[in-house]
Amino acid sequence: ESSNAEISVFEVNIRFVGGLLSAYYLSGEEVFRKKAVELGEKLLPAFNTPTGIPWALLNIKSGIGRNWPWASGGSSILAEFGTLHLEFVHLSHLSGNPVFAEKVMNIRKVLNRLDKPEGLYPNYLNPSSGQWGQHHVSIGGLGDSFYEYLLKAWLMSDKTDEEGKKMYYDAVQAIETHLIRKSSGGLTYIAEWKGGLLEHKMGHLTCFAGGMFALGADGAPNDKTGHHIELGAEIARTCHESYDRTSMKLGPEAFRFDGGVEAIATRQNEKYYILRPEVIETYMYMWRLTHDPKYRQWGWEAVEALEKHCRVDGGYSGIRDVYNNHESHDDVQQSFFLSETLKYLYLLFSEDDLLPFEHWVFNTEAHPLPVLHKDNGNKEENQK
Repeated sequence: ESSNAEISVFEVNIRFVGGLLSAYYLSGEEVFRKKAVELGEKLLPAFNTPTGIPWALLNIKSGIGRNWPWASGGSSILAEFGTLHLEFVHLSHLSGNPVFAEKVMNIRKVLNRLDKPEGLYPNYLNPSSGQWGQHHVSIGGLGDSFYEYLLKAWLMSDKTDEEGKKMYYDAVQAIETHLIRKSSGGLTYIAEWKGGLLEHKMGHLTCFAGGMFALGADGAPNDKTGHHIELGAEIARTCHESYDRTSMKLGPEAFRFDGGVEAIATRQNEKYYILRPEVIETYMYMWRLTHDPKYRQWGWEAVEALEKHCRVDGGYSGIRDVYNNHESHDDVQQSFFLSETLKYLYLLFSEDDLLPFEHWVFNTEAHPLPVLHKDNGNKEENQK
């Protein structure tokens, strides 16, 4: 209560609440459960808006929320308010207090009653009016983990959350129709949609979607399982190409498919690599779900590049230009390098029974959360 700082509701949820929940489920230590719930309670004032769509930023001391000043017309961001679901369901499960789950189920209710342009979810939603902001759609930053959490909510519910399932597969159908394209060189990519116009650019963040499509393949409707696996494999291949076409064999922040260019960054401010995990995350899912050895090979290429170009005296650093022959380090080791990049690499080279998908889902920061098995409502259920 004492701190007057403004926090990001989304970042605190995925990193701190998610981390505390995982620490509890992996260790059984009561202090982690208690702190996760306490922290969750401190986030609740963010939902005090006319629609219940939470603010992006919250002053923990005053309980006053606001949105990012740059976001379209005072909007909240899809990937931020859409990436609370897994953690808040677990908070209700562990505290016995239904308020957490109610807050995130209400977000779904608001989204379901809104018209979606072409079945797509814009990245911006105004928490006061309950209307969409600009019609920008992205599976990369600002949109990404909303889709991931629809699928994982269904999986984490032991496949009982039918609403999450339907929302996910309907969204994937719209994404396939409107955003997924194939370059003249045969690379499948996911473009960005701006009010009906496509920008033929794919961000590193979007590369997570290969793993998502593969993870969701098993539950896909009308015999589309093979198709979803293939889609995952194609995205993995494109993202591997974005790495392979650089000097350092590490991928840029964003790469383009226009003007004869394929899977290459054309702008200086998109040539950096900040130790991001999404490509390796997709390799890990593809390996677990297909056991094609190329995914371990591609993962090892990334390990060698990280060791060669990113290792520094104090740890690992991001790189300012992956197309350059000599390193210019940014001198930052992001926290997701430890929670995600290295964890997904470790899992890629481990057996499938380490944190098996039948029993665990990873939150968007790679903190493992147990599947809430329906045969057992007891909170100590699956200490596997």
